[in-house]
Amino acid sequence: MDLFPTATTADESARGAEVAVLPVGSFEQHGAHLPLATDALIATTIAGALAAAYPVLRLPPITIGCSHEHADWAGTVSVSAATLYAVVNDVAASLRRSGVPKLVLVNAHGGNYVLSNVVQESTSPMALFPGVEGWQAAHDAAGLETSLDSDMHAGELETSLLLHAHPSLVRPGFAETDHLADDRRHLLTVGLRPYSESGVVGRPSLATAEKGRLVLESLVESFSDTLAALG
Repeated sequence: MDLFPTATTADESARGAEVAVLPVGSFEQHGAHLPLATDALIATTIAGALAAAYPVLRLPPITIGCSHEHADWAGTVSVSAATLYAVVNDVAASLRRSGVPKLVLVNAHGGNYVLSNVVQESTSPMALFPGVEGWQAAHDAAGLETSLDSDMHAGELETSLLLHAHPSLVRPGFAETDHLADDRRHLLTVGLRPYSESGVVGRPSLATAEKGRLVLESLVESFSDTLAALG
């Protein structure tokens, strides 16, 4: 599934990249139709597409993130925000020592809030991608029908991306699992369970592989703006 970079040190020496892309995901429930590794798969898929289009150093993914709001479901595993913060900063420091001064965190899990602080506090060039604007542009380009806020988890967007990139990992029955919960005001306090028995918040029934392809295509295009911001 091309989930890990296969370049050699000779390949990277010849590339001479100044920017690295680090996929950051999670290992958490995504309803009954998507794997626990969904966010890591999506982040890695995006990073792979970026590396195919731009001269960047593609890194292997961080596969466990901050998923405490999903702890009520079997299989979910989290690390603390402090741990994720430390790992990302260690990766950035290691890259600088090896001659790659800039880092883009390709984040596919909304609960990894701490990544914003890592970027905000970084003393070396660092960016978080995709931002809200990038996701919205991709949403519009693909013609997704569910708003980003309503399509919070295992819905139209995530299911479409996996139908495009990893269709064998999408289980049957996703067309019957739609569930909307737009008022999630106490999510950080009580977790997701009070808002969804299945763990789904969104409309996966609307997902198609073509929508996933168009989302990915849009994200690759919008990445040029992130590179420009890094200088």
